[in-house]
Amino acid sequence: MILELENISQRKSGQQILNDVNLSVSSNEFFVLMGPTGCGKTTLLRIAGLLDNPSSGRVKYLDKAIPHRGKGRLRARRRMVTVFQRPVLFRGSVFSNVEWGLRIRGFSKDEISRRVSRALEMVDLEGYGERDSGTLSGGELQRIALARALVIEPSVLILDEPTTSLDPSLRLNLLRRLRDLHSRTGITFIMATHDFTDALSLGTTGAVMRDGRIEQTGTIDDIFYSPKTPFMALFVGMKNVFPAEFSEGGAIVEEHPVRHTSDKRGHGFLAIPPEAIVVSRETTVTSERNHFTGTIISIERTGSVFNISVDCGNLSLISSVTRSALTELNLTEGQDVHISFKASAVHVF
Repeated sequence: MILELENISQRKSGQQILNDVNLSVSSNEFFVLMGPTGCGKTTLLRIAGLLDNPSSGRVKYLDKAIPHRGKGRLRARRRMVTVFQRPVLFRGSVFSNVEWGLRIRGFSKDEISRRVSRALEMVDLEGYGERDSGTLSGGELQRIALARALVIEPSVLILDEPTTSLDPSLRLNLLRRLRDLHSRTGITFIMATHDFTDALSLGTTGAVMRDGRIEQTGTIDDIFYSPKTPFMALFVGMKNVFPAEFSEGGAIVEEHPVRHTSDKRGHGFLAIPPEAIVVSRETTVTSERNHFTGTIISIERTGSVFNISVDCGNLSLISSVTRSALTELNLTEGQDVHISFKASAVHVF
């Protein structure tokens, strides 16, 4: 592991910000730290980047515990760079900003010139060296901050919500650039975001935080397609999440029996992906083990699909259908419909 956080807690001004956090990041990964605003992501990144010390716990870099002060900490810190959500550049030229980390490390003028040119090329800003840093746009500012980080060739690059302040087109361009830079450099990237689409676009592994704790870790696919808690299900955009009582052969949700394939017993939660719910005008003979009848109470467009809310009598279910399916079935609000879904489609927590 290139970076490990063990039992990290942080308390400031009487407030518990982080509570016993454990994380491990492997070399060359693109690790994405997700969670809603205020959950502690930035605080954790500052500790991971050795900018702050935790109230308790320890940080390990390349299997060695990092002290809270001294030369050992400084050596490890110089192998990491953090780019903040709203990076600030020094007054002066772009070149003087990008070279700063090399200059304080004592590199020669020739080596500085070579590395700065290469870093600006990596972010597609060749020829910007003489530009005044005060004339840069928001997107250019973010890319210069990246160049300033890349120029020292760190082993770990930490990014704190880099897309938050950008408009949609700049955001997509930055995501593509980050993906390309990770592939080209082999640097370990750790990025915080509250937008899970960023994680799907970039991440290999990650973690989700909630109220200063880690809710779930794993590969990005595990996190988004196999959430382990109701919070995780809602965070990754699952709908139809309900409390349920589980017994052999099924579950009871709002007095309705729901078949599933889990062996869970007692109280818990289940989720039914909207795309797994089939809507029809008439009763059909299918392999689905769950069948309900209800009335369409709303039809809402969400991107390229339509979410159909069906009232099944004290249980409302949402099904996602394409425009062609909506047109073919001639579905309208107030219409009685049949819905069905497979037992294997039900997620159980």
